[in-house]
Amino acid sequence: MPPIGPTPAERSLRGGAGRIIPPATIARLPVYHRVLQGLADSGVRTVSSEELARTCGVSSAKLRKDLSHLGSYGTRGVGYDVPFLTYQIARELGLTQPWGVVIVGAGNLGQALVAYRGFASRGFQIVGLLDAHPDVIGRVAGTPERPIEVQPMSELDRLAAAGRVHIGVIATPGESAQEVCDRLVAAGVHSILNFAPVVLDVPGDVEVRKVDLAVELQILAFHEQRRATPLDALMVEPSLGEAI
Repeated sequence: MPPIGPTPAERSLRGGAGRIIPPATIARLPVYHRVLQGLADSGVRTVSSEELARTCGVSSAKLRKDLSHLGSYGTRGVGYDVPFLTYQIARELGLTQPWGVVIVGAGNLGQALVAYRGFASRGFQIVGLLDAHPDVIGRVAGTPERPIEVQPMSELDRLAAAGRVHIGVIATPGESAQEVCDRLVAAGVHSILNFAPVVLDVPGDVEVRKVDLAVELQILAFHEQRRATPLDALMVEPSLGEAI
């Protein structure tokens, strides 16, 4: 007998009012929100589905289907109310409340992430920059307006116990990533963004998003090669008459 009700995976993707939102739609919602926020900042009040889809790089049919999972917010002949739709997507993404982020790894990447000004404007607050190396503990990173001191890994438990850590970011070398991940999970962190070039082993209730810049560059290299090499040169078939 099939299970009654949504599966655990489906429950994890429920939106407001119990709606089940496909993972592909969730992945596109931040793009829609960023574009809408830009329109709102420019004073635009309404936008058609065709214009919004074109700016977001999707088809208008896909955009309308994605937004239908959130509810019916468009008006035929008028389009979408930009401030209202921006808020609805922000609410669906959980951006209407602040989220505490701890970054582990105070190297070049970690310091660059701390200095990134876009976190605060999107509802994310850096509550800690941690490292295990004694040479960097005590140094100050961030910006002049928002400096942050590098603290030892032992501070993770204190920050987590105070309820300040919702998301952990791993910005360490690959050989340290799993140990750091285990420390985050043990501290009760269930959402992790991993910049290390490794696949992490985590419990089933922990969500991991991986950012691998090398992989993205390799994909771009593939497309560059396709543009630079004639198609027939990439489709060379082996000779059936060759001896084995």
